Amino acid sequence: MKGRARLVLVGAVAAGLAAACAHPGPRPSPPQRGRAPEGTERGRAPEDTELGIASYYASSLHGRRTASGARYDQRAMTCAHRTRAFGTLLRVTDVESGRSVLVRVTDRGPFAPGRVIDLSLAAARQLGILERGVARVRVETVR
Repeated sequence: MKGRARLVLVGAVAAGLAAACAHPGPRPSPPQRGRAPEGTERGRAPEDTELGIASYYASSLHGRRTASGARYDQRAMTCAHRTRAFGTLLRVTDVESGRSVLVRVTDRGPFAPGRVIDLSLAAARQLGILERGVARVRVETVR
C-alpha cells in the first residue's frame, strides 16, 4: 500500500507541474474602434430597437392599477410593453412624422396582434396619433 500511495502522490505532483507549464493560449484581441456593428445604432444591440404599431390606452382605465402596481395616469408619459422591464425609459418615434416621445414602462401589453406598445393618452397626444388611433413606430431603449 505504501508503494501505491507514493505512486499516486508522484503522479499528482507530475500532473500539477505539467499543468503549471502549459501555455495559456492566445490573448483575445482588443475591441475595435470605429463604426458600430451593422444593424445597431450608437452601439446598441439590435434587439433594443423594434418596429411595429403603437396604440394608446382608453381614458376609462385612468386611475386603475397597472401590472407594475402603479396607478395609470393618462396625463403621465408612460406606456405598456410586453417584455421591457418596468421603469425602462423608451423613445417612441412615429416613422411617418418623425416625432418622438420619451415614455416609462409601467404596464404589460398590448395584447392586440401586431401592436408593440400602448401609450398613455398624454404620450399619444404629444406624438400626434390621437386622431389616427394607431401609428407605425420605432421603439428604442434609452435606459
